[in-house]
Amino acid sequence: MTTTFPDISINTDRLVLRALEEADAPALAEMMNDELVAAWTGVPQPYTEAAARHWITEHAPTERAEGRGIDLAVTEFLTQRLVGIIQLGNTDWRVRSTEISYIIAPWARGEGYASEAALATAQWLFGDQKFERLELRTAAGNTASQQVAQKIGCISEGVLRNACIARIRTEDGSWADLRTDFIVWGLLPEDLDGVADQMAEAGYSSYTDWS
Repeated sequence: MTTTFPDISINTDRLVLRALEEADAPALAEMMNDELVAAWTGVPQPYTEAAARHWITEHAPTERAEGRGIDLAVTEFLTQRLVGIIQLGNTDWRVRSTEISYIIAPWARGEGYASEAALATAQWLFGDQKFERLELRTAAGNTASQQVAQKIGCISEGVLRNACIARIRTEDGSWADLRTDFIVWGLLPEDLDGVADQMAEAGYSSYTDWS
């Protein structure tokens, strides 16, 4: 039984999802230092280019090689600019289930890139990799991430109380931890029926290919 994800490139009309490259390090570091990324993820702050290079050259290859998941750069097809990250993690190969997370750069928000990239990943995961479940966890206050989950057809399955650590700015400008709830979302192959058409009607890509 296969227990690692392939070295994959996933294409939509507007985006290319591919393996992270060392040249992505400056843009990746800039993206990870964004206020919203700091608030809703556990990314160290400030986030350095050295940390970005370690992620690209050490962490991401190890995650894929050891079967835990895969990290993909989300880039614009026309400009090749890095606009986000898609991660699959906590993969259970026997159950054929994995957990998705996404980050979109501040310079690329409002374009529907998170939904487009997440949907393309789900289509590849269910169609090519024959997975049976995709899970997503969003902090209770992260409404933008919850909207993405709903757009791609995820079903809210429950709340993990006090299971998430978010961050808030303090009066002196530093970050402080804030305990909150996780909302758990699930996506099954049949949940994708009609989702691509709905997104296309809303003006987002419904075409997905991979190689």
